Amino acid sequence: MDTTKILVCFTCGTLLGVVLYAGYAAFGPGSAYLKDPFEEHED
Repeated sequence: MDTTKILVCFTCGTLLGVVLYAGYAAFGPGSAYLKDPFEEHED
């Protein structure tokens, strides 16, 4: 493979991993423990 193809595949894989992890953290089973700062601070 060309060096450029390897670099592009690595970058796309890393970006996809970050997006999937963010979705899992936001909507997965651990999301019940996330706090909403706007709900906690009511005037």
